[in-house]
Amino acid sequence: MPKTVKLTRALVDVAMGRVPADLVIRQGQWVSVQSGEIIPNTDVAVKDGHIAFVGSDARHTIGKGTQVIEARGRYLVPGLLDGHMHVESGMLTVTEFVRAAAAHGTTGMFVDPHEIANIFGLKGVKFMVDEAAKQPIHVWVQMPSCVPSAPGFETPGAALGPEEVAEAMTWPGIIGLGEMMNYPGVANGDDKMLAEMACTHAANKTIGGHYPAPDLGLPFHGYVAGGAEDDHEGTRPEDAVARVRQGMKAMLRYGSAWHDVASQVGAITQLGIDSRRFLLCTDDSHAETLVREGHMDRVLCHAVQQGLPPLTAIQMMTINTAEHFGLTREMGMIAPGRWADIVLASDLDNFKAELVIAKGQVIVEKGKWKVELPSVKRPAWITKSVRLKRALKAADFALKTESGEGSTLTANVIGVIENQAPNRHLRLPVTVNGGEIHADVKNDIAKLALVERHKATGGLTLGLVSGFGFKGKCAIGSTVAHDCHHMIVVGTDEECMAVAANALAAAGGGQVVVKNGKIIGQVELGIAGLMSTEHADVVAKKAATVLAGFRKCGCTLNNPNMQLSLLGLVVIPELRISDKGLVDVTRFEFVPVLENV
Repeated sequence: MPKTVKLTRALVDVAMGRVPADLVIRQGQWVSVQSGEIIPNTDVAVKDGHIAFVGSDARHTIGKGTQVIEARGRYLVPGLLDGHMHVESGMLTVTEFVRAAAAHGTTGMFVDPHEIANIFGLKGVKFMVDEAAKQPIHVWVQMPSCVPSAPGFETPGAALGPEEVAEAMTWPGIIGLGEMMNYPGVANGDDKMLAEMACTHAANKTIGGHYPAPDLGLPFHGYVAGGAEDDHEGTRPEDAVARVRQGMKAMLRYGSAWHDVASQVGAITQLGIDSRRFLLCTDDSHAETLVREGHMDRVLCHAVQQGLPPLTAIQMMTINTAEHFGLTREMGMIAPGRWADIVLASDLDNFKAELVIAKGQVIVEKGKWKVELPSVKRPAWITKSVRLKRALKAADFALKTESGEGSTLTANVIGVIENQAPNRHLRLPVTVNGGEIHADVKNDIAKLALVERHKATGGLTLGLVSGFGFKGKCAIGSTVAHDCHHMIVVGTDEECMAVAANALAAAGGGQVVVKNGKIIGQVELGIAGLMSTEHADVVAKKAATVLAGFRKCGCTLNNPNMQLSLLGLVVIPELRISDKGLVDVTRFEFVPVLENV
């Protein structure tokens, strides 16, 4: 008998009382996202990991071996789904991310591993897919679409194209194409980008979008026509409205650093746009945020604070997400035939997961894990990703110029915007001192360096950045530097910058803070220079030392390490740095650091 037929028969037999259920939840308040109701005095019966019966009385399904959970009036909420995220940004392995997120009620994640893909290519993606398949919750993988994110403007450690995309579409666990970041390429008819999207359409899978430009004219329409089905880069109500009207799903994100729910939720609460075309997601959550504050439960609470009714917010991270990825037959609601992914909570306005059921088993109760997480064997190559040609010196970070001593030049400077992924292209005056341009703490201008770390070429690109508010002599380095993930170092002192870079190379990657020549914060990320081999709680504590180090250096931004990690992302306006130079992302042109020289 085929497996699906066997399961169907078992569910029917339980519903009819002919066979006892494995698990029954008694007397809860059913959050029926499919009908938009909260129904009291509801029982749920589970068999073989799936829901067999939902109704007012499931006593007919209870046998001697049935596990019975008394809800006692608590809400029965479908497991929360994160529709767009990158595991690597949490600095955790898939398993450790699950450990942290599932404890907060997340039972499904849609992950795009384009971070590791930029370092190890297809084998890096397969590594993530294989680990995802072993988890006690659902982890779906989107095949990375843009590696590199902007061809010709950066050099990753590996490259992917239509052939790799077509192959990945045949793998179990691949749910679609990851965010299509090369939006100018799509609008301009780039053959490679269109071929990748065509492969995904042919496989009947979902195409993720990424359109960060404020221009909603012809480039936006050309991008939508290419087939992208969602977008998480909007920051204004009109962005959300435009996407929904064009048939896309608007993903409103509230992660550790990108806070775009409040700025767009008015499309629903004020303009009256139908919420069924909206999703809530994180994109992304830092390890400390996960452990200290939560995951999708945190997003839910925030969305409610912004005026969304709790039921609407829950729909936007359950049934809406499942529908978007074509999975409503499997998840996204509490209903027969679906996986038994159910969270018990006493309060929807201030949501906290008290008991988490995934795939029909209790996995977490009162924050404590009840099942063993998988053990994963890692290949040796995955911990050998940071390659420098030689140890770096302070002189390597000198921004030299032949302009006259004391002369004033105009510099193209990256301007950080707190809690947003886009930045500003600033043009600021700088003064020549000793044949160089130094950091200017008084005017909040720091040095910025991108160090090639994949092929040991010795390449190093210099730039300037404003907005971190550093004081004194300090530097912060990171091998988490979207999307090519070269080493990126920002600082006010060249000696400190060299110390930071060399410390990262010695550790095999991570993030490090240096003040007055001494390391005051560090998290080691030995897997691809992106993820730690350690437990989520340990990573959170080490990551906290980095955030504390930022503050000791004078920076008061929220999650500035994630702002730092985006300085090299050459597909989000306005100004970024790559291994090939400074990129004006609005025009997709290289610009010099110093003008009128």
